Amino acid sequence: MSLPHALLTSLLERPSSGSDLARRFDSSIAFFWPATHQQIYRELGRMEQAGWVEAMPEARGRRKVYTCLPAGRAELERWAREPVDVPVVRDALLVRLRADAALGPLGLEGHLRDRLATHESRLAAYEEIARRDFGRELDRTARVQRAILEAGIAHETQAVQWCRGALAALDA
Repeated sequence: MSLPHALLTSLLERPSSGSDLARRFDSSIAFFWPATHQQIYRELGRMEQAGWVEAMPEARGRRKVYTCLPAGRAELERWAREPVDVPVVRDALLVRLRADAALGPLGLEGHLRDRLATHESRLAAYEEIARRDFGRELDRTARVQRAILEAGIAHETQAVQWCRGALAALDA
């Protein structure tokens, strides 16, 4: 996936200033495709040069509001139809655990507890979003968004279970 396509998606949902887009991004797409505000602004500039978005000055103030142009919509449609590869897992903690198995105890429990806390926190956030935003009858857009959220919930649930199991293996 690429950042420009995530941004085009957000702009199709609602035209936004760069700062509003970055805030919205942080509370949604960043759960599965993180980006810094600097990366977002840099990419918006490139997308404007490519003719995918247009930046119009806001009625008041110095902010610009970005809107997705037809060329941006066409690019997003082209990209969305491409085949999707299964992501490759690259996880330094798994390599460290392999080293622990080969060398003997390395005291990795703290790393695992930190990861467990992160996954528990994300899981709680996702479950709160599910309760807050998806407790009613859903239209197609909301059903798709709920499916994305369910993927996050499933991933975090599995990660919490794995961390607990790995901690038990280290303690045994």
